[in-house]
Amino acid sequence: MLRIGLTGGIGSGKSTIAKLFIELGVPVLDADQVAHELVEPGQPALAEIVREFGHDILLDGHLDRARLRALILAVPELKHRLEAILHPLVYQTLNDRTQTIHSDYCVLAIPLLLETQHQDFVDRVLVVDCPVERQYARVAQRDTLDRTTIEKIITSQIGRSERLAAADDIIANDGDLTSLRPQVARLHALYIGLAQQLP
Repeated sequence: MLRIGLTGGIGSGKSTIAKLFIELGVPVLDADQVAHELVEPGQPALAEIVREFGHDILLDGHLDRARLRALILAVPELKHRLEAILHPLVYQTLNDRTQTIHSDYCVLAIPLLLETQHQDFVDRVLVVDCPVERQYARVAQRDTLDRTTIEKIITSQIGRSERLAAADDIIANDGDLTSLRPQVARLHALYIGLAQQLP
């Protein structure tokens, strides 16, 4: 089975693209969703994060994501420590779940695929691209984050040109849904064709 790594910067439209693949009947696994599951109360990953970051990282027994985000944006080294805990577990879980999928291909939505240098985990890298100003606008509309926080998140991610250089396939998300559907349909046909060539 072909693994497609769907990635892109914050606010690029990865979730929208994932939904369009789902509409076509393609299995989609989401790394962010897996990460959320792994830090639920009682999960070993949460206990390890508390050991590393202290009990102040909890709010009513749950991970305080806003506090954690503020910490890792303020101190980049903390981000690396968090990734060292979570990323191996996320990739192992994704790998385990792909083993149960029976399809020509699946899409793995992994926002930090390139930042964590896990391109080898997938067969093709699909980048959702949009202008940076559009990223700001989408994130500001979707989340309650100020421009400074959004800017810190964007600058903590791999640059747009580097992301595009690493892509096998690119979806330009600078329009609306009507411009996205044909791009997804074209890639769907490509991926089915490629999957059928696999031994």
